[in-house]
Order: sequence, then structure tokens, then C-alpha cells
Amino acid sequence: MAEDTPPIVELAEWFQTPPGQYVLAWERAQFDAAVADVFGYYAWQVGLADMNLLRANRMPFKGYVGTETPSAESAAGWQSRVVLAEPEALPFESQSVDLLILPHAFECADDPHNVLREVERVLVPEGRVVISGFNPWSMWGARTRMPGMEPWLPQPPASQVSLPRLKDWFKLLSLEVEASHFGCYAPACRSEKWLQRWSFLESAGARWWSVGGAVYLVSAVKRVAGMRIIGPAWKKAKPKRARAASVVVNRQADDRR
Repeated sequence: MAEDTPPIVELAEWFQTPPGQYVLAWERAQFDAAVADVFGYYAWQVGLADMNLLRANRMPFKGYVGTETPSAESAAGWQSRVVLAEPEALPFESQSVDLLILPHAFECADDPHNVLREVERVLVPEGRVVISGFNPWSMWGARTRMPGMEPWLPQPPASQVSLPRLKDWFKLLSLEVEASHFGCYAPACRSEKWLQRWSFLESAGARWWSVGGAVYLVSAVKRVAGMRIIGPAWKKAKPKRARAASVVVNRQADDRR
């Protein structure tokens, strides 16, 4: 009996199709803009080993971590900084990573909430995380949920995490949303020709139906509340002496004398 294809491999294959290339072009531009001005030392991409989405970042160390082994060409691009691990159990020390990007990692994980907990654990204070995913409430998501229709997206709707739900998870952790975007408003078309014909919907959709894009990208910052040291109760500040009241001199009275 043949083994099932792992979700991350199926997703990587889908990105080679015309709609996959359409989505990937939008996501590359969004990831480039989101990570270009993030500074630090360690940056890691979780998942999709053959697509380097950290190319616009300028940190000295950029690596890949995930469950699939990258191709020889992609491994060379990562400069052999490749770690095989589950996203629910990242092999990094707590508060040791400056930037994490997760392209569709939630849709390929058994427990997306635990993945986010790991992200929060390994990020340094003020560290950044950038996440992309399919929007289950888009036209593409609706087509995937239609009974009797051929599956459109590589993962079932149950595996997709909507952006509002993800923002609720952020609130439970110390992650503060910086920016979020929707994109890819063209209808579900399999040919590049028809996807190009619907390209005018990119600007119209972003203006009139901003939450209807097929995919989204969100960036967040790890916030850690500062500590305030409170001294012992017996160390009270000494009361300040009241200043002497200033004397107002009536110059007119002096002139009369």
C-alpha cells in the first residue's frame, strides 16, 4: 500500500501549477517587503525548503528548518544551514531567534496552535514572525468546500487557519500584529491565460473586498512587558521640606517712601 504524500510535499508540487505560481509571485513580493528591514542575527524559514523567502533579509545567518529535505541546489542556497525538525518542536533555545517566517506551515502541521507556541518560545523579545496562509473565506476557499467539486487547494479547508482566528491566537500569546494583507483576488482558474485576464481584480478586490483574497500574510512582534523593581516598604522617601514662600515686593510702596 502506497504511503500518503506528506502535506508539505503536496503543497510544494501545487506551487508549480499556474495558480500556484500566481500565489507564489504575490507571496514572494510580500515576504520581501516584510523581512527587508528586520535586523538581528538569526533568521529561519519554517517549511518549503526549495523556496527561499528570506532572500531580501540582510541578517548574517539565514537557515531552513522543516520536515522535508531540500534539493541539492536549494541546500547550496541555504549554505547547508538546514535542520530537519517538526515545526511543533523547534530545536532552538528559548529566546534565541530574531526572525521566523512560516509560509503555509500551519496548513501542513497537525497542531497549528502548538506551532505558534513554539514560535513565541524561540523568538527573542521584539523578534518578528511572518506567516502566510490560504484564506478559507475567499472564492478559492468556497470552491474547495463545494460538495462534488474537485479539490482546488492542496490542503482541505479543515487545515486552514483564517486570519481572524490567527489574530485571536496572537492575543493569547505575547505577539502583537504589525501588519496584515490579503492578495490574489482572481477566480479559481487553472490556466495562466485566464489568471492574467482577471488580473484587474487585484486592485479592485483590495479596495472593495479586502478580506476576500485567496491568501494572506501577517507579521507580528513579540512583546515582553518590562519589569519594575519595587523596593521594601520601610525604604520610604524622606518628606521634602516646604520651600519658603516667595515675598512679593511692592515697588510702588517703596517709591512713596
